[in-house]
Amino acid sequence: MFDLKDKVILVTGASRGIGASAAKILAKCGASVVLTARSEDALTELCDEIKTDGGKAAAITCDVATYQDVEKAINFTIETFGKLDVLVNNAGVIDPITRLVDSDPDAWDQVVDINFKGVYHGIRAALPSMLSQGSGTIINISSGAATYVLEGWSHYCSTKAAVLSLTQAVHLEHQEDGIRSIGLSPGTVATHMQVAIKDSGINKVSQLDPSVHISPDWVGQAIAYLCTPDADKYCGTDFSLKTDEGRLAVGLPTVS
Repeated sequence: MFDLKDKVILVTGASRGIGASAAKILAKCGASVVLTARSEDALTELCDEIKTDGGKAAAITCDVATYQDVEKAINFTIETFGKLDVLVNNAGVIDPITRLVDSDPDAWDQVVDINFKGVYHGIRAALPSMLSQGSGTIINISSGAATYVLEGWSHYCSTKAAVLSLTQAVHLEHQEDGIRSIGLSPGTVATHMQVAIKDSGINKVSQLDPSVHISPDWVGQAIAYLCTPDADKYCGTDFSLKTDEGRLAVGLPTVS
């Protein structure tokens, strides 16, 4: 466990998958966590679970595609716990998986609103308070898809590439202001998203055996590590859990 005592961390997309696992692990590391997602019932259940285990948590519904929602969540975090130390931009979708010629423009746009604009909204809403206190960490959940295009994933790959650019932009503009900006490329993770990928039958990722996907808990541990000064050397880049170096840093089994 990494020592995150006195840290206040907001996690988007916290109702399930990586977000839910990360929230529980961050709370066990001593952080006060704020959970956001569109599903109120799932958030309430997770919040209660964390509190029952002795952690500190609060929850607020939020659609990251709407800036006002994100700004409200940031303000709620500061009002509840007094500050915001870390923002984890985790909310993301991959449906519908389809080739460009068959894609629906409205559905494609919705993925952009969540995966790309949602991350921008988080950054824009969090920066003023972080700059005011002279410190803060922004962790953006990235993907190997940010630099490697896959058939049927034009929406996902292009939005993750855009998120990588945002990670680099925050680092370029605010590293001297005490702001840490890091992306996290976890590899394939055993979440609900993998069900959609498998069902699509498009590209080689859909053909992977489920046993090769890592646990979302591993990603949660990586997020906890990225909150610490030990991860400073990865600021402005995507930290990868697909390498032995990355896994050793987090305390996970190596690839080979």
